[in-house]
Amino acid sequence: MIPMIDFQDGIIALGEMITRIEQSVSSDFLLGLTIVSITSFIGSLIAIPWILIRLPVDYFDMRVPRHWMKDHHPVLRIVGLIVKNCVGVVFILVGFLMLFLPGQGILTMLIGISFLDFPGKRRLEARIVKQHTLFKAINSLRHKFNKPPFTL
Repeated sequence: MIPMIDFQDGIIALGEMITRIEQSVSSDFLLGLTIVSITSFIGSLIAIPWILIRLPVDYFDMRVPRHWMKDHHPVLRIVGLIVKNCVGVVFILVGFLMLFLPGQGILTMLIGISFLDFPGKRRLEARIVKQHTLFKAINSLRHKFNKPPFTL
C-alpha cells in the first residue's frame, strides 16, 4: 500500500522547520545574510558587464598567448598575482552562493576563474564559454555596448 501524503502535514512540517531555523539562527545573522545577498546581487549586475565588455575579443581564444603583467617588476608581479587570485576566490565563492541566492552565479564564477591562475585554466574557461546559451548571452551583452563578439 502506498502511503498517502496529506497536504496539511507538509505545511505543518514546513512551519516546524521555519520555527527551528528561527530558534537556532539569530535574526542578526539572517539580516546580515540578506544584506550580503542584496549587495552581491547588485554588485554582480554592475561588475560582470563591466568586466566582460573590457576583455579583449580573443580573451577566450586558446591560440592567443596571455601574459599578465609580464613587463612589470617581479615583486610587483607577485603581489599583483596574489591580489588577483584572492579576488578570483572571492568571485568564485560569491558566484557559488548566487547559485542558491539571487544573482548571476555562473557568470560570476566564470569571472572568478578568469582571475585565478592554475594549470588548465584556459581549457576550463573555453569549455564553460563554449556553452551555447552562455556564449550567446555574453556576446549579446558585448553587442549592446558596441563591442565585437568573442572569438573561440
